[in-house]
Amino acid sequence: MAGHSKWANIKHRKARQDAVRGKAWSKCSRAIIVAARQAGGDPEYNLGLRYAIEMAKAANMPKDTIAKAIKRGMGETEGVAYEEIRYEGYGPAGVALIVDCLTDNLNRAAAEIRKLFEKSGGNLGKPGAVAFGFRQQGLFLFDVARVTEEQLIEVALDAGADDVVEAGGAWEVTCPPRDFHRVRDALVSAGLDPDSAEVTMLPQTMVDCDAVTAAKVLRLIDALEDHDDVQKVYHNAEIPDEVLSGSQ
Repeated sequence: MAGHSKWANIKHRKARQDAVRGKAWSKCSRAIIVAARQAGGDPEYNLGLRYAIEMAKAANMPKDTIAKAIKRGMGETEGVAYEEIRYEGYGPAGVALIVDCLTDNLNRAAAEIRKLFEKSGGNLGKPGAVAFGFRQQGLFLFDVARVTEEQLIEVALDAGADDVVEAGGAWEVTCPPRDFHRVRDALVSAGLDPDSAEVTMLPQTMVDCDAVTAAKVLRLIDALEDHDDVQKVYHNAEIPDEVLSGSQ
């Protein structure tokens, strides 16, 4: 997404998450369970778990629910075993999409994700089909009305960020994934709480979409994000702000 689309997309996603908070909590629980199972239940030494917990807190997930998910991941309580799987494909107008899932049934997930792509006029590809066109990065967004560029540069770059740029009403701070938590901690310690903070897949090239095509792409993205197994959806569609705002 180009800068203005990132900012508008954040607002769109937040509005949708607020409307289906129970589902958002379920997805966060899965991420916590898997992270704790893979590298232990201490977020101080398990950065994946720390990130999952931060996402859960951003979704206003209760502390006791977070704690229960960690226990399940550590095997202290019984629960479903989830596996990580990534799907890649193309949507309307050749828009590239990456879909990260946590599922307890790989065959069912593959069939259902494929059906969603095909229903939109797209198609599911092989592993690596589109991932080469994306780069994993830490991304922080700040409303330009809340913070100055000088404040961000002074704190973020010193903590390991790569760049600070303005795009469509937001300051965009990027950093290597390995430095995500260090940059985030430095920003928060300086009183600069980001409006959005995540390790994401940023597209290297964009596909311009007119209003009709953008609406089709957005319906596919929304359908994918509504799927219980889907954790994250990344895409390279340039979706006009008016389409995003009209769909909230």
